Amino acid sequence: MITSLLVANRGEIACRIFRTCRALGIATVAVYSDADAGALHVREADTAVRLPGSAPRDTYLRGDLVVAAALAAGADAVHPGYGFLSENAGFAAAVQDAGLVWVGPPVKAIELMASKTRAKELMAAAGVPLLAPVDPAAARAEDLPLLLKAAWGGGGRGMRIVRELNHLEGELTAAAAEALSAFGDGEVFAEPYVERGRHVEVQIMADEHDGVWALGTRDCSLQRRHQKVIEEAPAPGLDDGLRDRLHTAAVAAARAVGYRGAGTVEFLVADDGRPYFLEMNTRLQVEHPVTEAVFGLDLVALQLRTAEGEPLPAAAPPHPAGHAVEARLYAEDPARDWQPQTGALLSLDVPQEPGVRLDTGYTGGDTIGAHYDPMLAKVIAHAPTRTEAVRLLARTLERARVHGPVTNRDLLVRSLRHPDFVAARLDTGFYERHLAALTPAPDESAVRLAATAAAVAEAARNATATTPGSARFGAWRNLPSQPQLRRYRSEPDGREHEITYRTTRDGLAVGTEGFRVVCAGPGRVTLESAGVTRHFDVLGRDDRRYVDTATGSYAFTALPRFTDPAERTEPGSLLAPMPGTVVRLAEGLAAGSAVEAGQPLIWLEAMKMEHRILAPATGTLTALHAAPGLQVEVGALLAVVTEHADHDPEASEETA
Repeated sequence: MITSLLVANRGEIACRIFRTCRALGIATVAVYSDADAGALHVREADTAVRLPGSAPRDTYLRGDLVVAAALAAGADAVHPGYGFLSENAGFAAAVQDAGLVWVGPPVKAIELMASKTRAKELMAAAGVPLLAPVDPAAARAEDLPLLLKAAWGGGGRGMRIVRELNHLEGELTAAAAEALSAFGDGEVFAEPYVERGRHVEVQIMADEHDGVWALGTRDCSLQRRHQKVIEEAPAPGLDDGLRDRLHTAAVAAARAVGYRGAGTVEFLVADDGRPYFLEMNTRLQVEHPVTEAVFGLDLVALQLRTAEGEPLPAAAPPHPAGHAVEARLYAEDPARDWQPQTGALLSLDVPQEPGVRLDTGYTGGDTIGAHYDPMLAKVIAHAPTRTEAVRLLARTLERARVHGPVTNRDLLVRSLRHPDFVAARLDTGFYERHLAALTPAPDESAVRLAATAAAVAEAARNATATTPGSARFGAWRNLPSQPQLRRYRSEPDGREHEITYRTTRDGLAVGTEGFRVVCAGPGRVTLESAGVTRHFDVLGRDDRRYVDTATGSYAFTALPRFTDPAERTEPGSLLAPMPGTVVRLAEGLAAGSAVEAGQPLIWLEAMKMEHRILAPATGTLTALHAAPGLQVEVGALLAVVTEHADHDPEASEETA
């Protein structure tokens, strides 16, 4: 019997596992890096053990330190969560060798499924349908497009799509380098890339008494950089024959390796309806809550039960009910190549309506660092029908208050309301086709209205300081005043807005035509525009202003009245867009090198992603400060490109 459980993970998944442990009367142990010393999972655990350092390779990827932490804290079991060491057979063996219960599949099953190439061979023998592999050395034009994949690990690392044969060699090199950096093994394989394919998976739960459950399907097709963004259960639009075929193949895969515990068998479903095995994840998936919602189960509780040697509660799983959709809230900017964002998270408030679930590793006041995945939370909605679940999730996200770094919240809302998603026309190319439409420039009139609300709230704050307790329209001092000016820069688009106002005997007069102040306070403003009354909640922190409305949220930086002409950046400067580590440079890159506009020059790794720094113009690299292994802060100068004086930008755009 498990009495004390160490979770060899961090953030959202650690907090989620602790929740089940509390319900079952199991004591909890957290491990944490120096960067996570004040993290929510540390605060929620009964006991916590420090892993010195901040980088994953020094902390959460050190299996020896994690096992030692479990023993030191008196834990009798270890749950790996997902990511990090969750699919590391050596770690699972070390846990068991230390006399601890491993809340995961057998070591042999992890070993057999750890390599995608070896797993495919095993699945072929079990009769599971597969895509035929392609030898990159013998690839021909008719084999294109190809998908290059790392043989070990997941999360989209080491994956590349190749559409032109002359790009194959370079992409193989890049994929192998990324795989080696992420997983310690540079093995890469190639298979046909299925255009408009759907990512559909089956949740498996198995015990050591020959019981295996196939817990329905999930669709995880909406992905960015081969990482999932929105998932749902059951996968919509599958006929009964295909659904049964996927269930049968998943059970066969589990039995082929003597599986125990929670696992996921992933498939690619082509647009002709044919399924192909992708891989088996020998762990709990990030998206497991949608399966829990429709089946009314706690998968973590079942993991603990099977780890204790107990059978599954019944020969067959319960009947599913309704539909569930999950959205991953990331600290990232989708409009800027999905760049991860860091900084203080001032607020994270998600409406807790019936049918809504929030899984998170953060609360307001926490700091989002640069060392780990940028996912802030998962928001899940469950309802009787898909239409109701999608609508509930979109509205919940729209009403959420998320203040601090830029997030993908608006993208999620627009994705859930996009006609293709509403109609369940799903495939892994969704964001490739629709990203521009899903990240439009902000509506100028709506932004200006929000900026006006920020200025009015600031005026109310000043008035409240003069007359304590006053926070409504009638509280303004009964004297005319000179016009006041407020300047704001809307984030992240960088546009500047000037708002003028003055106090009068009748209240507050705003210099923007058509706006009337109905009431005003430091934190809430009501404005009328074109006969429509709207409420605005305003939060001020230092020089930032966050304005939330019923249909959107806006962030501003308060600017001084006059700009500083000395604030200039040297033309052609390449600055680090986020804190991270330089992992490699373009081959032969050095000061004096000739570069082409748009050419990748520097690769920066941050928050489990690689980001390319591109040449801003055709010219000469006149300075290079970056080197592999260099850790940089946001805004650090990496290089300088001096544009050729005789360069014709229009010609280069046509060539590109």
